[in-house]
Amino acid sequence: MKTNNTKLSALLIGSFLSCASFFTYAAESHMTEALKHAELATKAADGNAVAEHATAAKAHAAIANEHLTAAIKSLDQVVDHGKQGNTDLAKKSAEEADTHLKAAQ
Repeated sequence: MKTNNTKLSALLIGSFLSCASFFTYAAESHMTEALKHAELATKAADGNAVAEHATAAKAHAAIANEHLTAAIKSLDQVVDHGKQGNTDLAKKSAEEADTHLKAAQ
């Protein structure tokens, strides 16, 4: 019974991560958006426009930072699980890290 629950959990997590990575590619990356708004801020004609673009750049950079933090946590788990010989858990954590790194781009 425990094996079936583990397999079902792994299937659901894998499905979720696949969907998450699809939506990551469907939109502009957060780093691309942050860079675009930062560049627009340098070219804006007035202070309000500079501030608007800087605010947008900061929001996208913060989201990218959250994904990087989550990716680092997942990579730490990959190392821990790998050293303990838990290959399946290490791979699952590696997939999570991959998803977060792609989302941060």
